[in-house]
Amino acid sequence: MRTKCIVSKGLVVVLLLMAVCGGAIAAQTKTKNIIFITADGLRWEEVFHGADRGLLSKEGGVADQAAADKKYWRETATERRKAVLPFLWTEVAQKGQIFGNRDLGSASRVENPYWFSFPGYSEMLCGFVDESVNSNNLVNNPNVSVLEWLHRKPAFKNKVAAFGAWDALPYILNRDRAGFVINGGLDPVNGGKISERQYFLNALKTETVDLNPGAPPDSIMFYSALEYFKQNKPRVIYIMLGWTDVAAHRGRYDEYLKAARLYDEYVRKIWNTAQSMPEYKGNTTLIMTTDHGRGEVGDGWKSHSTNLPGSEKTWMAYMGPDTPALGERSNVDEVTNSQFAATLAALLGEDYNAAQPKAGKVVQDVVKGK
Repeated sequence: MRTKCIVSKGLVVVLLLMAVCGGAIAAQTKTKNIIFITADGLRWEEVFHGADRGLLSKEGGVADQAAADKKYWRETATERRKAVLPFLWTEVAQKGQIFGNRDLGSASRVENPYWFSFPGYSEMLCGFVDESVNSNNLVNNPNVSVLEWLHRKPAFKNKVAAFGAWDALPYILNRDRAGFVINGGLDPVNGGKISERQYFLNALKTETVDLNPGAPPDSIMFYSALEYFKQNKPRVIYIMLGWTDVAAHRGRYDEYLKAARLYDEYVRKIWNTAQSMPEYKGNTTLIMTTDHGRGEVGDGWKSHSTNLPGSEKTWMAYMGPDTPALGERSNVDEVTNSQFAATLAALLGEDYNAAQPKAGKVVQDVVKGK
């Protein structure tokens, strides 16, 4: 009897230890939700230096020089970048971390060899480079994204959503297979709770003349995503904005800066909305980045490819309860877009690298907790 009693006590102790350890693992991060929002082809130069004097001109396709100068030109890079991206530099830089200022020894880049969008988003969202994903054609991505991987878990089932102005997003995430809400281009939102405001936004989409086929203006998509966010409260939402890239390809530097400024404003709006909701306040991490850079020399800023050096250079930012407030990083190891998937999962207490060994490793500096 005594022996049985000892064994029983031992089992109790082991079970208690397992429960304690399990609780510690479950509670290792404070992040319960993720807002991941990207600006297509937004260069690191504008993020860290602000407007380029040489491009803020007729040569840069600027329609009204005086108006553009008033909006975006300042005497110092610190002031200029804040004029373009005020939320990033007044809020995220103070409470989170920003990587990619190569002048300070902080490099960020894509790993894929193509330096354009579909392969860039696939790398970012799946966590690795698949060289067979090498065009912008609307073909379903064979690879499983971290969003789909999370959606398959009971804790995230029907709690993941993705919205993109570019109609390629449903293919990048393989909507036919993925099983969660993925809204692209001018498609109406037809998943989850549909409010009267969402019905109105859906109507606007059907009545919008798409003069840039496949990539309509960001505004209607963003407000559709914001309304979905408020009504359905996903734990993970990804939002892809695209008109920074559209404006640059058209050679309109003033409109490129305007699109960047709107990106920053949209990030501010959804972040402040989250902080006003009890489901998100204090337990949500924000991630910001781009899918590729742009050319650095002459008219190279208008486009991006392996023939335009600089197109591989990116930037990234994180802010949330598990990310120490280290601000603009300097003299740190290079980071890559292939690290987003595992880092996003790690912030939620999940191990994506174990499930997908090809994925880039977690950016440890932003998942240290407090």
